Amino acid sequence: MPDLIEFETERLVLRQWRPADREPFSALNADSRVMAFFPSRLTRAESDAIADRCETLIRERGWGFWAAELKTSREFIGFVGLHTPSAELPFSPCVEIGWRLAFAHWGKGLASEAARGALKVGFTSLDLDEIVSFTAVGNARSRAVMERLGMHASGTFVHPQLPEGSALRAHCLYRLPRARYGAFQPLPT
Repeated sequence: MPDLIEFETERLVLRQWRPADREPFSALNADSRVMAFFPSRLTRAESDAIADRCETLIRERGWGFWAAELKTSREFIGFVGLHTPSAELPFSPCVEIGWRLAFAHWGKGLASEAARGALKVGFTSLDLDEIVSFTAVGNARSRAVMERLGMHASGTFVHPQLPEGSALRAHCLYRLPRARYGAFQPLPT
């Protein structure tokens, strides 16, 4: 079993999932604002299954989509981290960086702050050559985070897990190679 990676940023703790995270995670997955660029909101069972999978992958690999909590209150606010997508994407195999935070915590720079920590883990501890991120073309908020992280737009693709006719099917890809990460000065949050 690999060593479990957990880390802190200025305002956050990125850690393994706990049973108490399931309820607030379900609430954010049921929020139409949070899930606007996903096919649908999630039921409690679907949300719990994602949390269980995140927890299992971290236990197996030592890293993944970590539970994010505020240092000051210890409140669970969502997840941020690294993941190997299961879908066969045009740029597979890859490691992606992703985030999903409760709406009350948007616009505070928390996704960017935690993602910078995850990038550091990916490039320095995991020795990755590249980290990617992708989202529906219309998701301007997530695309802005990707750009603040120093990732560069690298075209669009059709997400294979979304059905024909879905407005979310067109996705954009962002990339960050290790060489660019080392030379990049991140934009403020």
